[in-house]
Amino acid sequence: MRLPVSNFSVYGAHMSDTISEATLSEFDRDTSVRQREPGVHDTDLSQGWAIGHALNGGYLLATLGRALGETLPHPDPFTITAHYLSATTHGPAVIRSEVVRTGRTLSTGTAGLFQTGADGREVERIRVLASYGDLDTVTGDVRTSAEPPAMPPPGQCFSARDNPAGPDAGPEMGKRLDLRLDPATCGWAVGAPSGRGEMRAWLGLADARDPDPMSLLMAVDALPPTAFEMGLSGWVPTVELTVHVRARPAPGLLRVSVTTVNLAGGFLEEDVEVWDSADRLVAQSRQLARAKVG
Repeated sequence: MRLPVSNFSVYGAHMSDTISEATLSEFDRDTSVRQREPGVHDTDLSQGWAIGHALNGGYLLATLGRALGETLPHPDPFTITAHYLSATTHGPAVIRSEVVRTGRTLSTGTAGLFQTGADGREVERIRVLASYGDLDTVTGDVRTSAEPPAMPPPGQCFSARDNPAGPDAGPEMGKRLDLRLDPATCGWAVGAPSGRGEMRAWLGLADARDPDPMSLLMAVDALPPTAFEMGLSGWVPTVELTVHVRARPAPGLLRVSVTTVNLAGGFLEEDVEVWDSADRLVAQSRQLARAKVG
């Protein structure tokens, strides 16, 4: 779930505050869950991953992914699909998970994220269906026509330091990321969108934590919406997001490419590829999102 960014308020590199838990990165701390009983986890959703009033859909998916990882017998998400039912805000939440099936190589489960509404009743915010496996058992046989996106080196891309309003002027989530946008997909930031549904960037966490399968669930939803480069503005909430994790990523910055080829009836799709520093395609996703048109 993503909200508008004004002028050059791009998400970008900004070192986060010192984390009190020396062994945890900010991402690990903010996506942590506590088991109350089998299949029930409590979590405290952090405002640090907000974009406007709502929390980012990728951050929320990673939090749900952790709960499922503690519920299912396999450690890594292979495919996970989330339906976003209503906007999730920071604060306490409960995740209820259920094992649907277990097998030798894959296990499947469902999970729902719930918060207490203004009327005191519990409201389901997100519903997830996922299959988990062990990425360490995936073979090295790769046959693909996909290629890493052509991008300038990180030092020639735009980060929060290039924002005329200052590095802290962007969304709160931007302070948790090292995001460097390809200049070819930044026309929207200076009032000259290209009209193409493309967004590309180098991506890491601001505290330099290396990527892993859980952070990939966040990475697929971390860039500004392609709608901006198509000349649109405003809220672009995610309706549904499916992520395929293909490999455990190598250390270093990720390259993320997002494309949209069809905006119709107020909805658009975003297809995402995430490449690691070893030039491997480590994650893919597709989401359906609403777009404000007119």
